[in-house]
Amino acid sequence: MENTEIYNILVSVVIPVKNGADTLKSCLDGLFRQTIKEQMEVIVIDSGSKDGTLELLQQYPVKVHHLPPAEFNHGETRNLGVSLAAGEFVVMTVQDATPATDDWLEMMLTHFADPLVAGVCGQQIVPHHPDKNPLQWFMPASEAKPFSYHFPEGIGFKELTGKEQHKFCNWDDVNAMYRKTAKINLPFRKLMFSEDTLWAKDALEAGYKIVYDYRARVYHYHHQNYNFYFKRSYIILYQNFKFYNYISYPKNPLVSVPRIIYRLLRMNQLSISEKLKWLRYNFTLVRAGWAAAMFFTWYAKVKGMDGVEVSQKRFVGLPPQGVQAKKN
Repeated sequence: MENTEIYNILVSVVIPVKNGADTLKSCLDGLFRQTIKEQMEVIVIDSGSKDGTLELLQQYPVKVHHLPPAEFNHGETRNLGVSLAAGEFVVMTVQDATPATDDWLEMMLTHFADPLVAGVCGQQIVPHHPDKNPLQWFMPASEAKPFSYHFPEGIGFKELTGKEQHKFCNWDDVNAMYRKTAKINLPFRKLMFSEDTLWAKDALEAGYKIVYDYRARVYHYHHQNYNFYFKRSYIILYQNFKFYNYISYPKNPLVSVPRIIYRLLRMNQLSISEKLKWLRYNFTLVRAGWAAAMFFTWYAKVKGMDGVEVSQKRFVGLPPQGVQAKKN
């Protein structure tokens, strides 16, 4: 259903979608509870959904743009969303993310009072649900405070090593807002993944100011089996090596495994069977992460970037699509 009643659009929310019927309702309900919903439009870019997603979308005042699946990639598809947006600010999120508060958009908007700010990135959190990995449950140790990075004309940033640059670029298109004019001037690269972190890198090199506000939160979770986590880990290794010129290794299992055991045993709200279940689950992730690191390191050290490109296509191909609960 097209939204024809909103004329003073301030914020355009862009959601790439494919077969999102299981989670999209929660996402949209959260959006239409926002304090600035009267100044908001929602643009859905659908890539061939066949699971009832299109029928669900007819129940909401959203704009639907159809994109052939073969033309989808994370960078250019989001650039398309920006071109379709009527708002002064454009939000990127995903079909299985839900705003944690009703002032999520309003909170990010406040930072754009500074004309130097090109984008604001929030935080993903995991609710305390029994079907979600308890080691990922959101348990903040302190109150979040916004922080920003700015290198006028990129001076100081360009001189850093790739690994040092990456520390400033933990950007995330599950939860980000952009000034549309800045986004048009600095579009996403044509990529199947890592378009968000690379945009932050490009923005800092170009002299834009970016803000991280982890008070602006969305609920987002993927159940991860061995295959999913192996591919996800490989993508991160590939991204860091190709774009930041270093290899990132997972935590030493001699440290991470005892820590997993200790943390789960201390969670009194879990039964013994639940603790055993999540021990097995997290041990699987440790194995998958280290398997990915060992394969990747061999290709990187022995065959260089050309070998890495081949290995990425062999072991990963397209990025894995997450699920909310384990499917047997």
